[in-house]
Amino acid sequence: MQVSMTLNISADLQSLFTWNTKQISLWDGIIPAKENAKFWIHTSNKYRFIDQGSNLRGKEFNLTLHWHVMPKTGKMFANKVVMSGYRLPEEYR
Repeated sequence: MQVSMTLNISADLQSLFTWNTKQISLWDGIIPAKENAKFWIHTSNKYRFIDQGSNLRGKEFNLTLHWHVMPKTGKMFANKVVMSGYRLPEEYR
């Protein structure tokens, strides 16, 4: 069974911007400035999420949002936030 999800995501990554932040990469995009780091998006999963054998029916799962911060000088670093409380349906169509 392939799972298709639609997500409403709001995020405020403005605190990641300092005098030394060049850009932040998130998903397949780049946030070039602090003004663009507070956003709301409506999206669906781009990559396939497959429940082989229907073992995930009714199970809880987490979504993890990863990002990378590229400084103007110095080492790039990564961070993430884990969002819990999601559950797949008991029955699939």
